[in-house]
Amino acid sequence: MNTFWLVFWVVVIGGSFAYLWRTGQLARFAAYLQETREELKKCTWPSWDELKGSTVVVALSILLLGGFTVLADLLFNLLASKLT
Repeated sequence: MNTFWLVFWVVVIGGSFAYLWRTGQLARFAAYLQETREELKKCTWPSWDELKGSTVVVALSILLLGGFTVLADLLFNLLASKLT
């Protein structure tokens, strides 16, 4: 039974590869990867210090927004319980 599934998947994968090759999809994908690689070479990546600073800013922003959300929720719950 193992041999059947091995042959089955080889045929399925081989057939898919042949179809993609024949329709030109593999060439398009290769061109896409090449263009992506070229564009990534043009990017300027942050230094380690810039990355650490940005991470701290994001973490603090999340904490402040989370704290504000909790306080607003508590206030609205208190207000709703007083009204009912």
